[in-house]
Amino acid sequence: MPPDALALTLAAAALHAGWNVLLRGSPDVEARTAVVLALSVVLFAPVAAATWSISWAAAPYVAASAALEGIYFALLVAAYRRRELSVVYPVARGGAPVLVLLGSALVLGRGVSAGAAAGVCLVAAGVLLVRGLRRGADGAAAGLAIACAIAAYTLVDKDGIRHAAALPYLELVLAPVALVALPVVAARRGTAALRAELRLPSVGAALGSFGAYALVLAALRLASAPAVAAVRETSVVIAAALAAPVLRERVTAERLAGAAAVAAGVALLALS
Repeated sequence: MPPDALALTLAAAALHAGWNVLLRGSPDVEARTAVVLALSVVLFAPVAAATWSISWAAAPYVAASAALEGIYFALLVAAYRRRELSVVYPVARGGAPVLVLLGSALVLGRGVSAGAAAGVCLVAAGVLLVRGLRRGADGAAAGLAIACAIAAYTLVDKDGIRHAAALPYLELVLAPVALVALPVVAARRGTAALRAELRLPSVGAALGSFGAYALVLAALRLASAPAVAAVRETSVVIAAALAAPVLRERVTAERLAGAAAVAAGVALLALS
């Protein structure tokens, strides 16, 4: 992997982990999520407009992906309000590629290589370690639910992106999610809760969410997709490592080892 592609992919992983830490770090995760969604759509609208290329054939994919993204963010909010990021994030990010692989094998009848099977086993072992061998962490179940949503919109976007440039497609997917999230949160929490989240951490999370995706696109111009996908999963370890100093979570050696195993397993899946 070229050094510049490696640097871009590692930066994308750090940004992805970082914006999730910023989201989880708010005392009002629901309000911050709505504000982050709105800010990301507004901040990146000029970039999406400058790279605009989309056909009507993308419309059903945009609609389906928007619905699934809405479910994803609802699950993410529910998980981060009650569970620890160092459990939820590794399970969600590691579980999604496994579910995509299994879905492709069962629905499309595609074969699974030995390397991919080993990757699945490694992810499963990592999830067990993250969950805890002696005491169960409920965050693992929440993480798996989020993984299902990620896997679903990934399968939709894989076909949808054939009919549109990446950034305009993402803008169209997230815009309706933000337009629904803002009034719903305003009704539930009040507009004061939304105004309270108009702060630098929310701006940072918004920039990080879109920025991570943009960096991955840049890396894909310089290196193969499997290599980029493999390196990108270092975000799992980064998030677990950040959870202790930033969020004051008790990240044990067992949990950190589990996050590393999940990342390694997903890397195997990507390279198989």
